[in-house]
Amino acid sequence: MVVTHLALELRFQGKKLQGFTCKLTRSAQGFLPESSWIIAAQVLSGLGIVAAGMVMDTVQHWEVFTEISEVFILVPALVGLKGNLEMTLASRLSTAANTGQMEEPQQQWRIVCCNLALIQVQATVVGFLAAVAAVGLGALTRGRVDVTQAAILCASSVSTAFIAALLLGLVMVTVIVGSKKVGVNPDNIARPIAASLGDLITLSLLAGVSSFFLCYQDAWYLPPVVCSCFLLLVPVWVIIARQSQSIREVLKSGWQPVILAMSISSIGGLILDKTVSLPDYEGMAVFTPVINGVGGNLVAIQASRMSTFLHYWSVPAAPPSKMSSNYPRPCTCFCSSDVNSKSARVLVTLVVPGHLFFLYTIHLLRGGHAAMTATFITCYLSAALLQVVILLYAASLIVRWLWRRGLDPDNFSIPYLTALGDLLGTGFLALSFRLVQMVS
Repeated sequence: MVVTHLALELRFQGKKLQGFTCKLTRSAQGFLPESSWIIAAQVLSGLGIVAAGMVMDTVQHWEVFTEISEVFILVPALVGLKGNLEMTLASRLSTAANTGQMEEPQQQWRIVCCNLALIQVQATVVGFLAAVAAVGLGALTRGRVDVTQAAILCASSVSTAFIAALLLGLVMVTVIVGSKKVGVNPDNIARPIAASLGDLITLSLLAGVSSFFLCYQDAWYLPPVVCSCFLLLVPVWVIIARQSQSIREVLKSGWQPVILAMSISSIGGLILDKTVSLPDYEGMAVFTPVINGVGGNLVAIQASRMSTFLHYWSVPAAPPSKMSSNYPRPCTCFCSSDVNSKSARVLVTLVVPGHLFFLYTIHLLRGGHAAMTATFITCYLSAALLQVVILLYAASLIVRWLWRRGLDPDNFSIPYLTALGDLLGTGFLALSFRLVQMVS
């Protein structure tokens, strides 16, 4: 059976028609509904997040994590950083693909190269700042700074951020270009894949790289040299990134969200550092990447879809009439007939069955040390559901606020939202473990 799909897109500024796009697609099999792609992408990304949790459950007992406990502070910061950068990259490229900016091969190549160079700059600089924040928070709690351990933290953080940014950036480009060619909306699948692979790759790299530097800690010059080499490459990436006008603007104004997001995630890392080794909180290591990753995936999808909607139907600082409200009520966000409200409802319905599937997978793999009792599952699911509801409502507020200020939500909203998700997820998870102990 041949399926013909006709898509007509009209773009307005106020009541004036600015342009339209008509796209005719013929397929021998047709395409799955968008909801099917969302579910499939969430299952795939969830398995990656579960794998990241299992890796975290294993490496928490490695020598580098016991000798240098500040590495735990780096975990949410770096994992969140990679999620922020890769999901922001995916959101920018998805919007570019959906609005026809990547049709010409030469234009596509320029957009891809400039975006990859941008995330290398951001990853290197913010990776270094994340290490500085981890050293500072560790010094506040321990009352001293070990120079050798601080150098290992800096080199590990910058190396992990740089390598993970390169690998995940290439994956994102492949996914978005490929999904557009087969007729799938990149908004629905790029961010979950970015988050799941980002968690797994970043955790594995951080554990491996930091263990390497710890093994050769007698070579005191090695961490500073490695860190300096990556930092010296920053001007090269800046020159490449500045070839695009839109990326040039991000280089000037895009630092605040990723740095603030890193700071928020570091607070979540401090919570993890202070709870993961306590007997009452056994299992925090394996569940933290899962609850943070799922929440980050879902809110990134919502933010990206809202951003694409705004790019289609309006211009910055002039929101469409359907999104005229500055501060919509929670009921409007989740219960109206608006397309973004429908999307939020679909995402909320994925939370409980998704987490039940992930909990069962962790149980089968014998990950974590927490007993899968009814009390624990109830507390965990309540925490996850509350986290996602808060994040989706926050996305509705933040995206509108950014658009009214003339800022592109693709560049600014996702770092704030995923960092808030890390903080809420880690905090609610710690509270869940505490409630389970009180009940038992």
